[in-house]
Formats: sequence, structure tokens, C-alpha cells
Amino acid sequence: MTTQTETHSQIAVEVAGLKVNALQDGSGPNIVVFHHSTGSPGWIPFYDFLAQNYTVTAIDMPGYGQSERPVWARHPRDIAMLLHSAVHKMGIDNDAHMVGMGFGGWVAAELAAMHLHGLDSLILVGAAGVQPEEGEIADVIFYEFEEYVKLGFSSDEAYAEVFGDEAAPELKELWDFSREMTARLTWKPWMFNRQLPHLIGEVETPTLLLWGENDRVTPIGVAEVYNASLPNSTLQVVEGVGHLVELENPQAAADAIHSFISGL
Repeated sequence: MTTQTETHSQIAVEVAGLKVNALQDGSGPNIVVFHHSTGSPGWIPFYDFLAQNYTVTAIDMPGYGQSERPVWARHPRDIAMLLHSAVHKMGIDNDAHMVGMGFGGWVAAELAAMHLHGLDSLILVGAAGVQPEEGEIADVIFYEFEEYVKLGFSSDEAYAEVFGDEAAPELKELWDFSREMTARLTWKPWMFNRQLPHLIGEVETPTLLLWGENDRVTPIGVAEVYNASLPNSTLQVVEGVGHLVELENPQAAADAIHSFISGL
């Protein structure tokens, strides 16, 4: 089912008895986007920049946003399997570029490992999913949730430019609801899969690892493990921003992705 909301098409498909929702806009080659563990932000400027050159499908992952919750799911791979079916039912098959941000990057990496030849490219933006050799991925459970989101920016001032001095109540509710689902999927070990570096060694899909210079959520060591494990990857660091690259500098994030895809 496809309906129109503002200038964006809203798509809903059923997978494993669950509604999976997405927003779509733009024209050109397909880009599918998986959001952070903080939940689906709706349509954001980053998507507008991408939609200048691509058909952008921003999916609410199962259990987040307007998509129904799979109460049985206990691993990001479960979500990846549902999303693989959802993308197919949305009419997007083997000609897509997949963008995964944070936790959504982990889900995208799991999907790529299961379906080795199904993507034109893979873009992991500050992705979780692997254990860094030094340091650790920030654990949301140890933070009041607004503080965790602030940690995703390079500074409190950068956070305020996007959300104001204090986030709206409905945003805080979204973040809290999303945290519960994320805990179900990533609790032990927190935000990484020990098997994933071995599994993605077979992923020959061209991959861009896009990281904020000041990422305090998924340290650059995570990117280095991905870069060492993936046989066809490129690491690019965006200067002056934190973990939420696409919120803090959406133009730079979109430009980096477009440049990468154009060079394939």
C-alpha cells in the first residue's frame, strides 16, 4: 500500500504478519536507509539531499517508528531478515544502495552477510556491530536518554542546533520506546556480534565506512575492524562532527555518499 504524506510517499507492507512502514521520495537509483537505535526520525534534511540524485526509501525498522514490533525478535539478524523481505515487497530488488546508520548499520551489515550479491553498494555510517580492539561502544543504559543523544553530537551546541535546548516531549517518548526495542536485540554483548567480522569477510559489495571525526558512541576502532574485515571497503572521516553525521552535517554526509556511489 502506498499513500501520499506531504511530498513523500508512505509505503506499508506486511512481513511475517507485521506492518513495516517507510517514507519514499526522489528519483534515480534506489537508496534504502536504516535508522539509528534512537528510532525513526521521520523525513530529515539528509534524505532531501540524497533525494536530489536518488529514490530514497527510509524504512522504520520492525519495532521502531510506525512499524509493528516483532516481540519474538532477539538479535539484529532477525530484523535484517524481516527487512530483506520488506525491501523486496516494496519493489526494490537487487539494484539498491543500502545505508545503515549506527544500529541500523549493524542490521545492514548482517543483511549483506546473508545476501552476498543483493546490493549495489553498502554504506555504514557510524555503524555498530563489531567490537573495537580498544575502547567500547557507548551503552545507552548508562545514560539518561537525552544525554545519550547529546553524546551523538560533537558538542551540546551542535545538539541544540538540531533539537533546541531541550528535545520535544514526543521525541523523548520516541527515544525511550526505541531504547526498549534496542535492549531486546543487543543486550549481551552490547551492540556487537563476535561472529560478524568473520561473516562479512565474504561480502564483496563495495562498502563506504562513513565516520564522524568526533564519534563518541561508536569509536573509530569499530570502523577499523570493519575496514579490516570487509574485502572491498573504504573509510572516510567527516571532520568536525560526531556520531550523528547525517544530523550534524547532512549535506556533507549526502555528498560523501553521492561521491562514493558515482565512483563505482
